[in-house]
Amino acid sequence: MKLACEMNKQNFTFNSINDVLAKAGEEKSGDTMAKIGALSSLERMAAKYVLSHLQLKDIYENPSIPYEEDEVTRVIYDGINERIYNSIADWTVGELRDFILSHDTSFSDLSRISRGLTSEMISGVAKLMSSIDLVLASQKMKYKAHCNTTIGEQGRLAFRCQPNHPSDNAEGILASIKEGLSYGSGDAVIGINPNNESVESVSNILNMSHDFIEKWQIPTQNCVLAHISTQLQALKNGAPIALMFQSLAGTQKANEDFGVSRELLDEAYQTMLKKGTSTGPNFMYFETGQGSEVSLDAHKGVDMQTLEARTYGYARYWKPFMVNNVSGFIGPETIYNGKQLIRADLEDLFMGKLHSLPMGIAPTYTNHMNADQNDQEIAGMLTSVAGANFYMGVPGGDDVMLSYQDTSYHDDASLREMLGLRPLQEFEEWLEKMEIMENGKLTKNAGDLSIFD
Repeated sequence: MKLACEMNKQNFTFNSINDVLAKAGEEKSGDTMAKIGALSSLERMAAKYVLSHLQLKDIYENPSIPYEEDEVTRVIYDGINERIYNSIADWTVGELRDFILSHDTSFSDLSRISRGLTSEMISGVAKLMSSIDLVLASQKMKYKAHCNTTIGEQGRLAFRCQPNHPSDNAEGILASIKEGLSYGSGDAVIGINPNNESVESVSNILNMSHDFIEKWQIPTQNCVLAHISTQLQALKNGAPIALMFQSLAGTQKANEDFGVSRELLDEAYQTMLKKGTSTGPNFMYFETGQGSEVSLDAHKGVDMQTLEARTYGYARYWKPFMVNNVSGFIGPETIYNGKQLIRADLEDLFMGKLHSLPMGIAPTYTNHMNADQNDQEIAGMLTSVAGANFYMGVPGGDDVMLSYQDTSYHDDASLREMLGLRPLQEFEEWLEKMEIMENGKLTKNAGDLSIFD
């Protein structure tokens, strides 16, 4: 294993594979803040050169955080198919990149080798790929999952209707649900971020959204994005939950700060099997994003992109219905500007898909980042071309409860129309019955809430 090279008559020596991975990544403010990123473009190129010549077994034998110390590492390694791994262990990371991008490599080929790849390998190969490489590779992979609707089918693009309200006002939430549905948003999930995280309040929102879905016979699923322990208690008390949510990170320490563990996630999964309202078999919803471990001082010297890959390796154990990436949600200390935002979204979509996950993207930004709506729309268009399963639908693109910017109900309709994509099949049939959509196009009823009177 060689961790040094000469480039432009300068010698570069790296301390470890973690050091190579961190310095080979594109510039991110979080890695700079953690003092692990490359100090120059030349050092970044040297790290990419060294990384491209590492064998996959070098990375396998040197996990970024030891197996004995970290639950995320254990979940990833325990899930690796050893026969498939052994068949590619001698490949270099550069050869893995060539295989992924080869015109002869199919979706089936990628699905198979994904079972033999650790998350660090997937992060490493993404660091050797340009933006067009990431889009091309992501396009090859389309993973389906079923809750009450089926997400991830070719030609379909779904949206989460996100009807948040700053005081959890029921009428306000219902008005926003109606608006989102009237624009064709909500086939992925009607998912509400609560202000009040008490079991009673969360249960009330779950009952309200469930009753509305039942009344209008909407083929979708409800979800209230409270902490998983709150949802679990509400579920045990009889609240109707179709999809259970939790934010995840790429280290055990960060997940402990989130208040989650494999044991708690297993309990939630098993309880959903017995008490959840959805058809399944996929009924977990995870949100992730580069930078949470740095913000929590739980990064263990590992770069943000690699930790994001490890989060996907952890998440796939529970076979989620949807994984939503929200890199950009934290702010400039982790993702500084629009360029970093767009790159992170493309990396995350590719890495999630190479973990066989049904990936969505929320190209979010906060108002104190050096980014604007144009950056967000570019990220949304690129990741749509790359085949993201779903996006958010937020009224006006401005979340009044969480104070950040995301894709709007109008963006949802525009992305579908530009790329000739349709809502999820069951939901499209409902939209046609409600005369909201006809032949894949919104009708004059779009935006008219009186259709629910």
